[in-house]
Amino acid sequence: MTDEAFDLPQVYVRHVFACFTQRPPGHPRGSCGAAGAQPLWDRLGRRVEAEGGGLIGFTPAGCLGFCSAGPLMVVYPEGVWYRPQSAADVDEIFDTHLKQGGLVERLAMILKR
Repeated sequence: MTDEAFDLPQVYVRHVFACFTQRPPGHPRGSCGAAGAQPLWDRLGRRVEAEGGGLIGFTPAGCLGFCSAGPLMVVYPEGVWYRPQSAADVDEIFDTHLKQGGLVERLAMILKR
């Protein structure tokens, strides 16, 4: 069978999943939405659309499981978790990791095993 037999979409070089969960104020687990995620993800989405060249995917996600640490995003295929707090953080992650493949250590979450 040839590749022409399948109508496959573009496979991304990197794919970002960002938590859009919004829990009510005062919820004991917190949420990325309550931690100010929306303007950060709006900015990231605009950059991906304008500069990603179809090679970077951006997908809204539900809870990623570390609610009190939000806002959270994870970048694949590397599996790096980030905790951006400002527009400048989002820009640094986009420029350094998503476009160039480098790690932004100061924003990466280190998960202990």
